[in-house]
Amino acid sequence: MAARIRFFKHRCNALINMNSTSVIALRECLSRSYHVQKDFSSKQVRKTFTDFFHELYQHRIVKSSPVRPRGDTSLLFVNAGMNQFKPIFLGAADPRSEMVTYRRVVNSQKCVRAGGKHNDLEDVGRDVYHHTFFEMLGNWSFGDYFKEEACGMAWRLLTEEYRIPPERLYVSYFAGDAISGLPADEETRHIWLSIGVPADHLLPFGMRDNFWEMGETGPCGPCTEIHYDHIGGRNAALLVNADSPDVVEIWNLVFMQYNREADHSLRSLPHFSVDTGMGLERLVSVLQGQRSNYDTDLFTPLLSAIQQVCLAFVYRGRTGEADVGKVDMAYRVVADHVRTLSVCIADGVYPGMSGADTVFAIIMDVINENEAQFLSSLKQGRRVIDRTLQRLEGSNSVFPAPVAWSLHRNLGFPLDLIGLMLEEKGMCIDQQSIDELASANEKRQTQSSGRETLFHLDLHTLAQLQADKVPQTDDFLKYHYSLGPDDKYVFQPCHATVQALYCGQALVSEVAEGQRCGVVLDRTCFYAEQGGQSHDQGYFIKDGLQDVMYPVEAVHLAGGYVVHQVTTADVLTKGDQVQLYVDEAQRLACMVKHTATHILNFALRQHLGPSVEQRGSHVAADRLRFDFSVKVHTTQLQEIEKSIRNIITEDSAVYIEEVSLARVKDIPGLRTVEEVYPDPVRVVSVAVPISDLFVSQTVRPTSVELCCGTHLRRTGEIGDLVIVSERQMVKGISRIIAVTGDDARQAQEAGQALAQEVESLMARLAAVTSPCLASTYRLAKEVGVLTDAVDCTPIPQWQRRELQTHLKSLQRTTNTIIRKLETKEVNKTHNPVGLSALSANDWALAVCAYLGGNAGGSSTVAKGTGNVADLAVAIRYAETFAKDKIQHQC
Repeated sequence: MAARIRFFKHRCNALINMNSTSVIALRECLSRSYHVQKDFSSKQVRKTFTDFFHELYQHRIVKSSPVRPRGDTSLLFVNAGMNQFKPIFLGAADPRSEMVTYRRVVNSQKCVRAGGKHNDLEDVGRDVYHHTFFEMLGNWSFGDYFKEEACGMAWRLLTEEYRIPPERLYVSYFAGDAISGLPADEETRHIWLSIGVPADHLLPFGMRDNFWEMGETGPCGPCTEIHYDHIGGRNAALLVNADSPDVVEIWNLVFMQYNREADHSLRSLPHFSVDTGMGLERLVSVLQGQRSNYDTDLFTPLLSAIQQVCLAFVYRGRTGEADVGKVDMAYRVVADHVRTLSVCIADGVYPGMSGADTVFAIIMDVINENEAQFLSSLKQGRRVIDRTLQRLEGSNSVFPAPVAWSLHRNLGFPLDLIGLMLEEKGMCIDQQSIDELASANEKRQTQSSGRETLFHLDLHTLAQLQADKVPQTDDFLKYHYSLGPDDKYVFQPCHATVQALYCGQALVSEVAEGQRCGVVLDRTCFYAEQGGQSHDQGYFIKDGLQDVMYPVEAVHLAGGYVVHQVTTADVLTKGDQVQLYVDEAQRLACMVKHTATHILNFALRQHLGPSVEQRGSHVAADRLRFDFSVKVHTTQLQEIEKSIRNIITEDSAVYIEEVSLARVKDIPGLRTVEEVYPDPVRVVSVAVPISDLFVSQTVRPTSVELCCGTHLRRTGEIGDLVIVSERQMVKGISRIIAVTGDDARQAQEAGQALAQEVESLMARLAAVTSPCLASTYRLAKEVGVLTDAVDCTPIPQWQRRELQTHLKSLQRTTNTIIRKLETKEVNKTHNPVGLSALSANDWALAVCAYLGGNAGGSSTVAKGTGNVADLAVAIRYAETFAKDKIQHQC
């Protein structure tokens, strides 16, 4: 800063012949530059933004969601400020959640763009303004203010609060699109003119630049963007949206007024909204007078730390050809990725831990583990790429898509990285074929779920139901079940009225026999899929038509309406009275698995420590799945199962009660996941009454979770639990599959039976004193068959691993015996004069040395590498060497 001021002062003294007006202007420029850089730290920039909208325009401050998406499988990461508000835009927000009260909102959202549709990974380091992690400053209006207010607020914040010179700002607006039948957004244009934006700073652009869409379908609309000219003192209109580093977009204001339908048509939304986004990093670079985001206080500490490690290389901020050796690009990539990794790990692996040293140690452990795994995959992938390139040498400059896709799918090799590696060798990927493979893969994954989405209420239907004042479904009866005098659960049927019928993606008054449709009732006892628990199944009958059953195949929840997916057995009409019957066996099985999941979660934390974090779960009738954040060893699995059985044997009561969100924060040891909870929320506690959780700090450790699912009344009804699978899905995420009740007992019996077979095989092999080839072949085959059975049969996972260890040892033993017997047999047949066998190691060394390579191994097995244009030449040399050796012995 001091050097820059001295430079400006020197220039002032050198320009003594300038007129007074020019000198005054220069002094003002100097003053503004110093003042902006001094006052606006990145923290102050962020606080100024949220305070402006909160204090002056009554926006609610909503904290950033984690970068790991919650309940949105369409995203790898949270990549935009609007992600956490998608339920509002789609009309699907839980009516009991705080989210439904949002009208004006402001926040700074953590975002990662390193994969998927929005991917900045390839651009990071090449320029000075792309990042994989960034903060998105944003303000939202959900059916409140619209274009005029949004533009006015934005202009006031930039020019008055941040004191950005208006003459350096340029504004783009939507120019219309004839193909889509969309007119130019003249309304927005006139708003900006009325605010005072000069006409030559107001520019029209088409769909690519100024029409924003959430995805293939969903809310969308025209947007207006504000751009900043770093240089100033000129008309830079031609550089807007021209990829110039001198003129950059800083703020995008999206006006949600359409919905993109499945047939790609556009329909006007029932309620208009505003969604704005401004990158903190770019804004800070503007306010701190820097051309590069990496020269701001968000990155300079990181670059300084890297400099201390890389003493031989100094960061100079260069790009392109000026960046000799790509040193500065490497600096930017490392700084960006360290920042991204730290945020991702903190949000997705060990959130909420305290103590900077602890967090740093954990982050370093995770990074080191992932680095080792990635380097291993990188080494393997590079070998595949090199072999493929050798085959293609001189014949093709396009790398085959199937090979690239296989590396991506099987080794987790980023396609971007493959592209960079090929770029170094003057080759490229067949991108069109890659896109086709990706599309086919996505189609396979969504084929089964796509059919059900036809019965999910879209936002237009939800708006119509609300406009028609159709009351939301009362589904509290799903919790109305009890234990009868015979200790069997009783699920009472429910009488309801058909309020709406959804067929062909439209509301209808009647559905004919044999059609699939969605049925909305005024009340229901069916459980809609949520909270990781599968939906109920069952049927309903219509009053006056007692012999005809309408099977309920799936149940979904949207905007407070429960939609029953039904294939009509007869005509169904709006207003019909129906009686609902839940499939009791299926519901009870889900209740067993859900309560067991809570106990499993508790047992994992007891044995593996408080750092265990839930990463997902699914409860179905036949099994439960639980994803978590810590590796677990074989002995720990056995101990975890033992603890769970103890809780089951205790037959503890399961307490459930609705508590306000404000009050649940006082419950010690509460297990939560990153979800939007209704208020009040259901608290599920094992063995300890809910009221005791608030009054005593000495309550014994137990399972306490917020949960909307259905549960057992007592733990003893689980019967038993066996973990039949545990594996790492990706580094840092483990998945457990478990079964309960009779399935658990069958798994234990199967495990005992297989253990006896393995013991018997071990004993038989140990008893063999004079093995022969035929009998050893049979034993080896038995080992293989038994290995397959152990791998595939549902048995306790800890036992599976033990048996696999024994079987691998048996396999090695039989292989050794077979190799020795085969060698002996060969010598007997082909070496009756008693010559010593040719050493495999000597043979391989000689042949590979002749081919310019090397080899190694034992006297019986060896391998090596070498290069030869004609394989026949190598084979002849190997034969000649062997014959010479044998003749020499003779």
